[in-house]
Amino acid sequence: MNEKMNGIWIKKIGKKLWSYKFYILAGLLVIAGIVTAVTLYHDYLNDLAEKERQAAEKEKPAPQMFFGFPADSFKIESGVIRPGQNLSDLLLRKGVSMSTIDMLVKQYKWVFDARKIKSLNPYHYLMGKDSLNSLDYFIYEVSPKQYVVYQFRNQPNVYCVNKPVDVVRKTATGEIKFSLSQCLDEQGLNYDLTQKLEDIYQWTIDFFGLQKGDNFRVIYDEEMVDGKSIGISDVYAAEFVHNHVSFFAFLFETGDNESYFDEKGQSLKKAFLKAPLKFSRISSRFSNGRYHPVLKIVRPHHGVDYAAPSGTPVHSIGNGTIIGKGYQPSGGGNYLKIKHNSMYSTEYMHLKGFASGIRTGITVKQGQTIGYVGATGLATGPHLDFRVFKNGTPIDPLKMESPRVDPVSKDKMPEYTVLKDSLLTELQKIPVKGN
Repeated sequence: MNEKMNGIWIKKIGKKLWSYKFYILAGLLVIAGIVTAVTLYHDYLNDLAEKERQAAEKEKPAPQMFFGFPADSFKIESGVIRPGQNLSDLLLRKGVSMSTIDMLVKQYKWVFDARKIKSLNPYHYLMGKDSLNSLDYFIYEVSPKQYVVYQFRNQPNVYCVNKPVDVVRKTATGEIKFSLSQCLDEQGLNYDLTQKLEDIYQWTIDFFGLQKGDNFRVIYDEEMVDGKSIGISDVYAAEFVHNHVSFFAFLFETGDNESYFDEKGQSLKKAFLKAPLKFSRISSRFSNGRYHPVLKIVRPHHGVDYAAPSGTPVHSIGNGTIIGKGYQPSGGGNYLKIKHNSMYSTEYMHLKGFASGIRTGITVKQGQTIGYVGATGLATGPHLDFRVFKNGTPIDPLKMESPRVDPVSKDKMPEYTVLKDSLLTELQKIPVKGN
């Protein structure tokens, strides 16, 4: 009886539940929706928190690095090497033992030879911020491209780091008002470009005789480290207009060497340089009747005087043999005479002194330093009295014609022409400032 009643009861409950099936289903759907909404809201909150964290990270400034080290982790002291200072002096003052210094110098000589530390180069101490101020690292800047690290934290070590160098192709142009260096300086261009252009044109242009209105344009590579210019690597092409005449220069590889040639393939190099020194000015020219500032008389001055700071290097204008060296107390002071060939010889007077190894009978090369500007003999101030003799007769050095060296060879000429034409097209796209 009970089993029958239970069955009837179950059937009644089933029928009752079935009649509410839509309500039950709706309830389940509502519950599922609530769960989904809660889950989505939770995910939303998580995403929002992550975005806020990322935004905070972006707003947080990156640590300032100093030669690869976080600057805020150290107490940093910097300076420059003084004349006569060495590595031992620099490290002993920061508590490094002599035995440690000796070990680092000897064991890591293959990394960096401490004897090559140069005066005026920068150095840096990186010390811990504890009360001991112990030296953790010593950094010496070998060059703008390289520095050496002496490590004292943990295990002593020495290693060199080469900074990444960016090479940027650039162009420059300008019109001369006073001098080439001033023209470049006014434009904020690297001073090395002055030296490069003077080296390229040293056989063809007298840079002491530049005139207002002379102009130039040039294509070159500039080396950059940490966003700063550290120098000029290659000059590929240049045009220098001097006295209304264009002088072109194109860099071309001829076998084992690179050299500069003009638009016709002729070498810019010549047997003689235009001048025997750099960074100077002409204070007196070749004359058959000049008033002598010391003797107070008019007499011939068969040379060119280059006024320059005392100690300025003087170079031989060509290959040759020294045939005279001495002192003329009543005239030229310290002097040198060089025989270049059967036709030409040159004389250099009022020298402060002679370069090492310079003596009568030795051969010298073009551009070799032979002495230094001075004021010996009859001179009112430091200058070089430079004279040129042709077959024993003095001639005006500023009017001397010098023979060229070998041009581009015939078999290389087609290759050179293609390169030259391409560079010339690029040069001509550069508008000359001042025009």
